[in-house]
Amino acid sequence: MYEEGSNAEIKLTLEQVFSSRGRAKILELLAKKTELNISEIVKRTSLNHSSASRHLHSLSKLGFIQEKKYGRIKIYRYCSENINARALKNLIALWSES
Repeated sequence: MYEEGSNAEIKLTLEQVFSSRGRAKILELLAKKTELNISEIVKRTSLNHSSASRHLHSLSKLGFIQEKKYGRIKIYRYCSENINARALKNLIALWSES
């Protein structure tokens, strides 16, 4: 187990977060939008449903996004309460401006 704040933990998390273009697309999309369902995420990122679902599950486990259920419908939103997610959201915003 990693200690909180250790370099190994940060490196592991960064590797997990940036391990694919699909995750990066989803993170960028949700950082700019408030809430979206998986169908809208699939449409806007050009990912297939199973890939998007897999990435959303991983990002949720990492604490970068949150999932809300309304019956059978799942809504995903960026988790700005997470300090790492908030820092990444700021980076995305800065990157988009330039």
